[in-house]
Amino acid sequence: MVKFDFVKCHGSGNDFPLIDARAIDLAAAEWAAVARALADRRGPVGGDGLLLLGQGDEEHQFSMVMYNSDGSEAETCLNGLRCVARLGFEALGIDAGQVRLKTSSAAVVRDAELAPAVYTVRETAGPAGLDAAAWPLHGAGARIVEAVVPPLGSARLFTAVAMPNPHLVSFVDRVDEAELVALGGACEAAPDWLPNRANVSFVEMRGGDLFVRTFERGVGLTDSCGSAMAASAFAACLTGRLAYDAPITVFNKGGLVRAEVARDAMVSLSGNATWEWRGTVTVDLAAERAGDLIVHGHCDAEIAAWAGLADAASR
Repeated sequence: MVKFDFVKCHGSGNDFPLIDARAIDLAAAEWAAVARALADRRGPVGGDGLLLLGQGDEEHQFSMVMYNSDGSEAETCLNGLRCVARLGFEALGIDAGQVRLKTSSAAVVRDAELAPAVYTVRETAGPAGLDAAAWPLHGAGARIVEAVVPPLGSARLFTAVAMPNPHLVSFVDRVDEAELVALGGACEAAPDWLPNRANVSFVEMRGGDLFVRTFERGVGLTDSCGSAMAASAFAACLTGRLAYDAPITVFNKGGLVRAEVARDAMVSLSGNATWEWRGTVTVDLAAERAGDLIVHGHCDAEIAAWAGLADAASR
């Protein structure tokens, strides 16, 4: 049994237990077991995955590791990154830094509040990549922009973007969740043509804004996926639907972020990093089960501030 202190947090409705792991020595397989235990919606905590604040190095103030709810490690999670950044800022007494991710790096800075009492972080990640063959994705060419993905068996047009995790983005008149789940499930099965799976998003244009719905790799249909919002914003600019170097509001079922896509394919998202409650929990690593939860306090003011913004966004 291992005991953990953690913060239950969310970025744009994407919720996670977050652990300061800088002084905790566990192997990757053990952390994967912790993720499956803590992110289990049937357990005492629940979440879309597990976030870890890790040590930095000469070029990074700290690092982030993100495990999906199935225990797989993601290249990044931009909604989660904002939460990790907040914990790192608080731990180190700073308000800006560079964060080491699994395969890349991102800049983070405390930003002007999206709304009163909504703790806000701006993150810049990328460059977005267009080499789908490197994922690997077989049978559709190296670059997929507004094109059919033949092995997927859908007539929809997709743009393939690495952020740096893989995303298939399709612009639709209206999101059909059943269709999205079916296509996401086909990718989640890790077929021979897509062995590392991919995130799938349907995107509605709402004037100069976007609404994004995502089937997230290792998670399933989710209210929000930060890297999907970044990939969708990039795809909208790449295909001429929206302008580079201009503010974009990206809505999702969990709320919203503000995005901007540079011509060098770097994408900035500004969004919330909200604390919901703090707790202590024990995890049986062998059984992958969480128990003995103690809640140390709820962050009622932050919860209410975000709820007000999310409610306004939904209207």
